[in-house]
Amino acid sequence: QVQLVESGGGLVQPGGSLKLSCAASGSISNINVMAWYRQAPGNERELVARISSVGSINYVDSVKGRFTISRDTKNTVYLQMNSLKPEDTAVYYCNLAQGFRYSTNYWGQGTQVTVSS
Repeated sequence: QVQLVESGGGLVQPGGSLKLSCAASGSISNINVMAWYRQAPGNERELVARISSVGSINYVDSVKGRFTISRDTKNTVYLQMNSLKPEDTAVYYCNLAQGFRYSTNYWGQGTQVTVSS
């Protein structure tokens, strides 16, 4: 089993910044992908950014140039969010995928990010 613990959400004004963290522990494969998803009320959960264990990175178009995903050697993934917009408001979930075709997925509990003046 893998446990994911997120932190760093909160309320921020438009144009502000927040940094999310997600610490993974347990039976973690050396080959995995860690990612951030988000879900706003009434919307489906969407992929925001992901980073593989070898450093390959992808972003959804709406956050390119504003968000940066990174990870350390201790299986902690970060999401630095700059120039936040009201439409970034959502619950952000950490995800770790591993195993055959990355079919085994683990989720964090979610952390609320609210961008409002």
